[in-house]
Amino acid sequence: MAAFHASALSGLAWNPALPTALLLRLLSLDGHDGLALGHALRRPRLPEEAVLLLLGHPNPAIRVEFATSTGAGPDQRARLVDDPSPVVRAALAYGPERRVPRSTVLPLPDDVYARLLRDPEPSVRAALLDSPWLTPAFTASLTAHHDPAARLRAVGAWELLTAGERSALAADPDPGVRRAAALRECRSDARVTAQLLGDPEAAEEALRRGLLHRADAERCVAERAHPAALAGNPSLPADLVELLAVDPDEQVRLAVSVRPELGEARRMSIEFTVGDFDRGDVGWVRDGLADPDVLRRAATSAHPLLRRTAAQSPHLPPDLLDVLARSGDPLVEDLLGIHHPDTPEEVLMRVFARLGGTFSAWMAETHPRFPREGLAARYADHPDGNRRRLAVRDPAATPELIERLSHDPAVWTRQAAAEDPRLPLPRLREVLHVPELASSAGANPALPEDEMTAVLDRAGVPD
Repeated sequence: MAAFHASALSGLAWNPALPTALLLRLLSLDGHDGLALGHALRRPRLPEEAVLLLLGHPNPAIRVEFATSTGAGPDQRARLVDDPSPVVRAALAYGPERRVPRSTVLPLPDDVYARLLRDPEPSVRAALLDSPWLTPAFTASLTAHHDPAARLRAVGAWELLTAGERSALAADPDPGVRRAAALRECRSDARVTAQLLGDPEAAEEALRRGLLHRADAERCVAERAHPAALAGNPSLPADLVELLAVDPDEQVRLAVSVRPELGEARRMSIEFTVGDFDRGDVGWVRDGLADPDVLRRAATSAHPLLRRTAAQSPHLPPDLLDVLARSGDPLVEDLLGIHHPDTPEEVLMRVFARLGGTFSAWMAETHPRFPREGLAARYADHPDGNRRRLAVRDPAATPELIERLSHDPAVWTRQAAAEDPRLPLPRLREVLHVPELASSAGANPALPEDEMTAVLDRAGVPD
């Protein structure tokens, strides 16, 4: 298959105007063109005819792709629960590999998860218990499961468990389950923390989160047992916090500086260093990304890590969003562009201009608030081809301008123009045969159906 035929086919798989009959043709491929098939499988809410075709597709690799598609609804993917291939069922059990911020991955129904957990194949059960998409209620239901791996997963729903269920996990016959339960118990029980300090596999986490006896805290400070973890422990006595605030280890001082009980003046008096690319991951702020009081303390702090963690919240109220948007911290701007639905246009433009070609720039450009009006007048003749591409986004851009940009020296500008439905039809037919533009032209919703059919014919897709 010629390169531009494969490229046009790949673009066609994304085309929102692709008729169902042609989509079915494309989905009937046996897998020799994985890119086009992968694109087609990720189309949102495939029609029923396409779902039926995929459920019975002879190539299990295609069914795996469908099982992990972020475009398919959970009710559609769930119909693979009885697939004859354990590889497909394992893919279904785990679910989509990753989630792009601002997108949603809906879990499978709990009864489907229950059936997968009863699957005779160990690989399917293991994939399910490793899935990031299980619902809290289903996770909590695993406390009495016969498989220790399931009970271990149930510990993750600790806050939903009854006192009896917690006690049962704490006394579980499996040492890994008992350790995980103890690490949850120790947050409110200093006796359990003291026991865990003798377990090399649990000591660091127990020092980070566990309730501490004064004597244990003093001993661990003196022995320098995991001091960076200890420096963030919520129950560490104030005098020991002050001692670690002047610790010679910079990571220990940094851990002290982000403690939640510190006032702003004391926080900023600690000598610490934060790198330009150190993303915020302050636990108490991360856990409170929907809490107005936590967000206010973090967003108005002078501490970069608190601000950067707060910038990951989609719940920032307008005044705090404005505070962070004016912080002058490029990483805060990047995070706002990724996570917040109301990020100001000027912030999104700065991220795009600074980081063109990166994930953050793509998230900024695809943000619903990324500007559109006025871009043609502002950027059509800009010396930077990446900026000229923005002119295509302007609803006021004329067909003549779109055609001119389809001849632009910068390939990414030509590609943006080739995908725009305002591109005059003669030029659209022409760029469909240009290797570097064929994919964009194939995705153009203005492409006539006869041209779409011709793309499939030229690519050798069976009728």
